[in-house]
Order: sequence, then structure tokens, then C-alpha cells
Amino acid sequence: MSAPNPNRPPGSPAVALLLGWFMPGAGHLYLGKLKTGLMVFVVIEALYALGLYFSGGMFLEYLPPEMRGPYAGLLTPEVGNLGALLVQMSHYGYGVGHPRPYPPLMDLGTTLTAASGVLNMVVLTSAHLGARRQQPCQGPGPSPSVAAGASLVLPGLGQFLQGRRGRGAVIAILLVGLFAVGCCLGDGANLDRERHFYYWAGQSMLGLPALVTEFAFGHPRLSLEIPYADGGVVLGCVAGMLNVLVMLDAFHYAEHGPETNERGGGQAA
Repeated sequence: MSAPNPNRPPGSPAVALLLGWFMPGAGHLYLGKLKTGLMVFVVIEALYALGLYFSGGMFLEYLPPEMRGPYAGLLTPEVGNLGALLVQMSHYGYGVGHPRPYPPLMDLGTTLTAASGVLNMVVLTSAHLGARRQQPCQGPGPSPSVAAGASLVLPGLGQFLQGRRGRGAVIAILLVGLFAVGCCLGDGANLDRERHFYYWAGQSMLGLPALVTEFAFGHPRLSLEIPYADGGVVLGCVAGMLNVLVMLDAFHYAEHGPETNERGGGQAA
């Protein structure tokens, strides 16, 4: 009987990913990380449960009737916590069939459910990495998932923590600046999930800067036509989607370290 291989991955990355997608923390439980799995489950599901409580499960009612369908929720940040989203869609759906007032804390509730999904996406990267890699990561700074998640606090923060301070500062200035230009062009119209449901989903990937700005200046009363409102909404969304690429860069660098020139054996500039 052969001895167990210590370098053999503890499980299937695809299985760990799918389990954690349907139930936060299940991927880590599958890998034998009991404490991490339980902590993830409690935190992520508590965020979603609080969001449901504050919003009354009404966030899909933001969509106009012509945009509602069985797959409409799959383009929302909540899809990162797929199990909870499916439960909400089956229990609450699109409401009672006629317009009704939103709860007083509707905006906070929808932010919490969105945050639950986005944070679980970061957790899923940790489960997938743990299932496919036993050797220590080669990059400096925090773990790949933490480095990627740091960009949700501030774009470029993951790169800054890895010692790539110049790159991190440039990323922060460019993406936050792009988002600020979008807010100015749209006169704050982009800071409202009800008005721009799917554009808001992309913008939310900018993380904390977008959320803080929304709660400080969002949901303005619009009495006049805004000439460049569409441009502002698009720029805000683009800033968020570009931050996804920033997160991928931080994750890859943390896992593999600086790129090397395999032919020459030296480090790339």
C-alpha cells in the first residue's frame, strides 16, 4: 500500500467551488477546514438575512415588469451567494403583483444582500485555491484571496500591500477618479440601484468607495433632465468592472509572485 502524497490536493477545486457557491463555507468544510467554513457561513448568511429583513425581500421589485424573468437575478451581486438568492426568488419573487412602498431601510437592506454575494465570491477563490494548491504561494504580502478582497476596500490596496505601491496608487487614482467623473456627469443619478439596476451591479464591484459615496450623496431627487446622465452611469459601471481586473491581478501576483522570463531565467521588469 503506497504512502499518502502530502502534495496531493485535498479535494476537487470544482466541487469546493460549487459547494461554497450554493452554501457559503461549504467548500471549506469539504476541504476539512471546519472553523473557517462555519465562520464564513455565519458571517455571509447573516449579512444576507439582515438584508432580507431590512428590505423585506423586495430588491427584485426594482425591476420593471418587462425585465423580470426566471434568470433576472443572475446578473446581480447577490448571485455570489446563489443558494440564498434562489431561496429569496422562490419565497419573495417579484412581489405581490402591484406597486407598494419600500421599507424605510430598503437601501441598507439591498446593500447588505449585495455585499453578501460579493464577499462570498472572494471566499470562493480561497476554497478553490485551497483545493488545488498545497505548496505555499510565491508572492509577497497577504494571501491571494485577501489581496484580491483588499481591492473592495480601495482599488489598488491589494497591490499596495504586495509592495507594488506605485501601481496601487495609480490604480486607486484612476478608478476612483473615473467613478468620480461618472458621478459628476450623472449628477449622482448612478448612485441609485432602483434607477439603474444592472449598471449599479457593475458599479458595486468598486467596493467601499462606491458604497460610501452612495450613502453620502446617492438617491438624489431629479427634477430636470441631466444631459450626460447615461455617460455618468456607464463610467461608474466601467470603474467597478475594471476593479474586477485589478482583483485578478492582485490574486495572480500573490499566488505566483513576480512574472519570470522562462527562457532567460531572469525576472521580468
